[in-house]
Amino acid sequence: MQILVPIAIGESNVDFKPSTRITVIIPARNEEENIAACLDSICSQSYPMELFEVLVVDDHSTDNTSAIVNSYADKNVKLISLKDFVTDELNSYKKKAIEIAMAQSTGELIVTTDADCFVKENWLLTIAAFYEAYQPQFIAAPVSIDCSNKFIEFFQALDFMTLQGITGASVHKKIHSMCNGANLAYTKKAFEAVNGFAGVDHIASGDDMLLMHKIYKLHPNKVMFLKSKEAIVQTAPVHSVKEFFNQRIRWASKADKYDDKRIFAVLFLVYVVNVLLLLLPVFALFNNLQLSLVIGHWSLMGLWLLLLFIKTIAELIFLYPVATFFGKQKMLWLFPLMQPFHIVYTVIAGWLGKFGSYSWKERKVK
Repeated sequence: MQILVPIAIGESNVDFKPSTRITVIIPARNEEENIAACLDSICSQSYPMELFEVLVVDDHSTDNTSAIVNSYADKNVKLISLKDFVTDELNSYKKKAIEIAMAQSTGELIVTTDADCFVKENWLLTIAAFYEAYQPQFIAAPVSIDCSNKFIEFFQALDFMTLQGITGASVHKKIHSMCNGANLAYTKKAFEAVNGFAGVDHIASGDDMLLMHKIYKLHPNKVMFLKSKEAIVQTAPVHSVKEFFNQRIRWASKADKYDDKRIFAVLFLVYVVNVLLLLLPVFALFNNLQLSLVIGHWSLMGLWLLLLFIKTIAELIFLYPVATFFGKQKMLWLFPLMQPFHIVYTVIAGWLGKFGSYSWKERKVK
């Protein structure tokens, strides 16, 4: 079977005959509301069914997740129960779920996504074509939040789109290695060569970026970003401010765990800038201090407005092509209004990610 598939935006279609065996791994915990849509989209792939399998690892669900997954058994979907392998309390159940699935996988290429995601029909085909064309050991691919007009969902969709733009640019330019576990692919050989999550398995988060760093150290020229609309994975937003902060604190909790200290330096600089932008208007409200600048005499509030304006314009210039790629240009008109909220959440989540704790999937994590 020969199929024409685009392997990157702006490139010509490739006459592609698939040959790569793929294992899709999906960790899931209490996902009865999402798992069916996820599996429906994966089972409807244009990729030959004989060349891929789906392993869903049920992480001690207390709802109907397992029963729903079992109903897809005739579609090459296999359920693995984490409780059959884990008896002790862990700090990272997701990493353990992936490790157990890896041990049972038959694919040369491992693709991971989340249970609250859904994919396009050429998702696996595009990943496989990219893999066979360039032979990367690790592929980071785009993720988009499928949001409603609810403020918290709209806000996180914009914020997440910015992170995706930074991810794509960083990986392509090999400045930093960034990714999101909702849409990853890596070879089984590379996973085994770096001994999986050994050394980072005690860290609650980081099943994506921490693994990526380990593989990057071994194969710095074989970590790539797949920029293709066909490869975009849509993921569900969290639906409350509390859930949003728990998610972002979880992400921030691994900020100082990277071997590549350049990433920590960048994250620290971003954090300091946001702290400054948060404190300047506070100082301006309670003090009558004046700052003498080379360009003139400015009040603290004037300086804050100038810095906020520069930050917003710079980010909009960066974000416009990213929004165009995701087809979300219309969202940008609200971007300036979101800036104050973004500054506040960055400062709070960054602090609590280092010094606080959070709840995730009904579990308390330190």
